[in-house]
Amino acid sequence: MKEFLERKNISFSLKRYGVDCLSAMAQGLFCSLLIGTIIKTLGQQTGIEYLVTIGSYASAMAGPAMAISIGFALQAPPLVLFSLAAVGGAANELGGAGGPLAVLIIAILAAECGKLVSKETKIDILVTPFVTIFVGVAFSTLLAPGIGTAASSLGRLIMWATELQPFLMGIIVSVLVGIALTLPISSAAICAALSLTGLAGGAAVAGCCANMVGFAVMSFKENKWGGLISQGLGTSMLQMGNILKNPRIWIPPIIASAITGPLATCVFHLQMNGTPVSSGMGTCGLVGQIGVYSGWINDIAAGTKTAVTAFDWIGLILISFILPAVISLVIGNILRKINWIKENDLKLD
Repeated sequence: MKEFLERKNISFSLKRYGVDCLSAMAQGLFCSLLIGTIIKTLGQQTGIEYLVTIGSYASAMAGPAMAISIGFALQAPPLVLFSLAAVGGAANELGGAGGPLAVLIIAILAAECGKLVSKETKIDILVTPFVTIFVGVAFSTLLAPGIGTAASSLGRLIMWATELQPFLMGIIVSVLVGIALTLPISSAAICAALSLTGLAGGAAVAGCCANMVGFAVMSFKENKWGGLISQGLGTSMLQMGNILKNPRIWIPPIIASAITGPLATCVFHLQMNGTPVSSGMGTCGLVGQIGVYSGWINDIAAGTKTAVTAFDWIGLILISFILPAVISLVIGNILRKINWIKENDLKLD
């Protein structure tokens, strides 16, 4: 059996399922729902209806895009990979608000089952897609509604707790989601799976920005403009290798997230009422900020917000850029002076 599984490239590991697949799913989300939302919002603001149509089509493909991305991470054969489009569509639809988590679990099950039968028969072109789709849709019917309900319930619990205790939960959500963004897992996929919006979503944005902007500014001495852009508009995950060598370099961004999180929830009442995946993106392509803005527009359209105020913009800019930069830079310089952070500890390869 061990030899058979090795031949089929099936490896039961936390890294493959919990890191590789989750990260790939986030990319699938970005290339469908997230970019679709950005294009749609741009169309709504400019009055270009064609952009709204394009964005709607892209967003509608979130389920298939996530499932295919997961299959790619699992190195699925072509017939399995392409068949996952149907699986992702079914899991995402039946999973409801918790669709992304349902897609993650069910796409893994369907892909591994498809890999088991791949190229084992002379009619592979029929057997492999049939098994992949049948298993995936069957599991979607049986499991997706429950998975979706559980995920959205947990997300609602976090959001309810944040509304009830905005200061404490602002710290907890901001710090944990910021840490998840820097670790080799996907904070965007986690936020999407939990449908994390509202004040909790705002705290998540704060935590992600604290890590991305914090590391970008703090390491400017070593990495100059290239590092500033790659971390500030890309990902703080680039520092993971340096964190393993010296975990103390993570202290300034974590402190920044612990400060900006409750400021976002208690002072500026920053809410993410756009797509949940935007809560876990921070300043990556300015997706977090675009998500907050699209949420403002949605609130205005729904009648729950009258207009976007100057205070809204000040809060978003302070939480997203200025405070993370200032706090991380000040604390980082202190740690450099006491030799906790040494020369080139933050240098990217």
